[in-house]
Amino acid sequence: MDRPMARPRALVLSPEAPYPLWGGGALRTASMLHSLAQRYELDVLLFREPAAGDPAAVLPPGLAVRTAVITLPHHARTVAARLGRNALRLLRAVPPLWDRFHGFDREVAEFVSGHSYDLAVVEHFWCAHYERILRPAARRVVLDLHNVESALHRRYGAVEGGALRWAHGRFARAYESLEAAWLPRFDLVLAPSLADAALLPAARTAVYPNTIPLYPAAAPYSTRPPVVVFSGNMEYHPNVQAVRWFGRDIWPLIRRARPEAEWLLVGKNEHAVRPLLAGARGVRFTGMVEDALGELARAAVAVVPLLSGSGTRLKILEAWAAGTPVVSTPLGAEGLGRAETLPLALASTPEEFAAAVLRLLDAPREAAALAAGGRKFYEESFTWESAGRVLTGLGM
Repeated sequence: MDRPMARPRALVLSPEAPYPLWGGGALRTASMLHSLAQRYELDVLLFREPAAGDPAAVLPPGLAVRTAVITLPHHARTVAARLGRNALRLLRAVPPLWDRFHGFDREVAEFVSGHSYDLAVVEHFWCAHYERILRPAARRVVLDLHNVESALHRRYGAVEGGALRWAHGRFARAYESLEAAWLPRFDLVLAPSLADAALLPAARTAVYPNTIPLYPAAAPYSTRPPVVVFSGNMEYHPNVQAVRWFGRDIWPLIRRARPEAEWLLVGKNEHAVRPLLAGARGVRFTGMVEDALGELARAAVAVVPLLSGSGTRLKILEAWAAGTPVVSTPLGAEGLGRAETLPLALASTPEEFAAAVLRLLDAPREAAALAAGGRKFYEESFTWESAGRVLTGLGM
């Protein structure tokens, strides 16, 4: 009897834990793992913060053959400690996350020692410098970009002023130099969208879209309470900027027209934005929840008032999956397709944004049509099954 052929082997190195499935980074990494696990025996190397649980312990059974976790050194999270660390990074022109995930060559080398891989995937540009350690152990080394870091910092700075604008500009220039040095070393660089791929220096690039699992369809959209929902990690800088802008310039316009409306903020690290909304009426926080899609599905409108960022926004995909209509800035919807064909409402100014939200609150038929269009678009183009087809087409 013929023996079954051995499956090829792949390694995934990720600075972020893919599980639990909360946040864009986790969802993109999990999508990669599940797609590769269909064809490869997987080894997975993860990082974790000192106080976090074991990220390998919560991986789905059978997903990986071999796992290891690198624990990062303790960093105090007080404002003073962060300012001190980032002041030193500014002096050295070393971006924060590049610095945070640097210096673990020995641990990475020990994990791959004695092993050979058909494919090695590095998640996030923050860990691109480990290519030189993975290269001798892998026939092909691929970098999966979640964002274009230089563009991300440039956009952060465009929204801020003064010292923050200067600091983000310095980190953007540092990342530009790092991207020029490291991206060409990879056999393939994956970007979340064509818009992101166009920002990259010379390297072999392909688009691997952000996707989420195929969730069961919610009940068809019908009249819902006037709840406006925003979801995400509230500590993530683009989300902080979004909450500040929406709370200061847009939410008062909505409340003036609909005093009974409620703004629901769903996600962890609410401490980062609570002070921005002090005194605001009709605002409620859930913190991290087990069923984020359930919260989205109970809301009348999902808002994505992003002014900065890179990649594509998984919060829009989750709202589409939940059957909830979306109002977004053009930047928030960047990379999902041609603006005129997207099943969402786009708004650039506070007045336009408030008017779009109020229109959907007052017109459930229009809201239902937008919700159904979003659900259909998600099912066709933004599930893990579609992501797997993309990787297959790239020979991964």
